[in-house]
Amino acid sequence: MIRCIAIDDEPLALQQITAYIGKVPFLELAAQCQSAIEAREFLQQETVDAIFCDINMPDLNGMDFIKSLSVPPLVVFTTAYAEYAVEGFKVNAVDYLLKPFGLQDFQRAANRLKERLENNVASSPVVSGSTADAPADDTIFLKTEYRIVKVSISDIRYVEAMSEYLKVHLESEPKPIVTLLSMKKMEERLPDYFMRIHRSYIINLTKIQEVNKNRVIMDKDTYLPIGDLYKETFQNYLESKYLGK
Repeated sequence: MIRCIAIDDEPLALQQITAYIGKVPFLELAAQCQSAIEAREFLQQETVDAIFCDINMPDLNGMDFIKSLSVPPLVVFTTAYAEYAVEGFKVNAVDYLLKPFGLQDFQRAANRLKERLENNVASSPVVSGSTADAPADDTIFLKTEYRIVKVSISDIRYVEAMSEYLKVHLESEPKPIVTLLSMKKMEERLPDYFMRIHRSYIINLTKIQEVNKNRVIMDKDTYLPIGDLYKETFQNYLESKYLGK
């Protein structure tokens, strides 16, 4: 889902936009705001993928509002004034809807949002990059459905392969993040305290609770197999940490 907010100081126009959002299956309305100031307060607490924003509003107009955001979401401008169109595209707007517009025009803009978001993810260095591109703040971004999620690498417990997708299991979340990515790309991106122990598993070595024969125990409910191809490397790691005789 593409999480979005609608901003318009005119109640009827705001009602129309929110109704149209409800008719597009891949859009999810996070909030409706009657001013850019209200929207800014919301964005200080929440994140969204896209904004449908009127331009001509009191106090703070939509164009200045978008320019004021350090990392603005994708934006579709809505306005009754055609002269704003050129300026709108200068701030990399996805589309520009001139009032009055219908559902077909809105659907076109929504489809462009979807395409832009998918293209942004496809060209992201997280997907196609290498270890040399790793950010210093120990975070990565993963695409899941139509969202891009920020993940702390140290929060990852283990990564599980399933066909063309990966399940990224986190310490802080009960449900894994499912992302379209190869094990090879993930393995290249993760730091040295991660190790592949099986064709289907990469583990965070700091999260191991126990090693029992050919299994790594991450917690009381998670037992991961050690594959024959990876057994020697994992055994060498254990011996480097072993304090017994």
